[in-house]
Amino acid sequence: MQNSGPLVAAAGRVLIALVFVMSGLGKLGAPSAIQGYIASVGLPLPFLGYLIALAVEIGGGLLLLIGYQTRSVAALLAVFTLATAVFFHNNFADQPTMIHFLKNIMIIGGLLQIVAFGATSFSLDRRLGVQPA
Repeated sequence: MQNSGPLVAAAGRVLIALVFVMSGLGKLGAPSAIQGYIASVGLPLPFLGYLIALAVEIGGGLLLLIGYQTRSVAALLAVFTLATAVFFHNNFADQPTMIHFLKNIMIIGGLLQIVAFGATSFSLDRRLGVQPA
């Protein structure tokens, strides 16, 4: 079990990445609804927000999945996740909203672990020599 660290870390990275990829792909099916939701919280330029969400969730999720530029991508996803928590999950009087907020905070915790320790040996970063062994 003591040599399983890199494999377990890679599995965790993949699971976090899948959350973003699936969320982004889900947004492709309902662009008007997503833009309406963005507008409903008072954010400007909902179409631009929608495009940013797609790029970050799908693009960032796929990059995290393969472990490319992993630390930078994880940091970007952590900032994005914090922004979504603050803007979309801020009604703490509503328990489901509070749970979504806390879920985002937990995801940020996992992403910060990736920022700190990198993608480990199961990644494109390691294959390209970006992250030392």
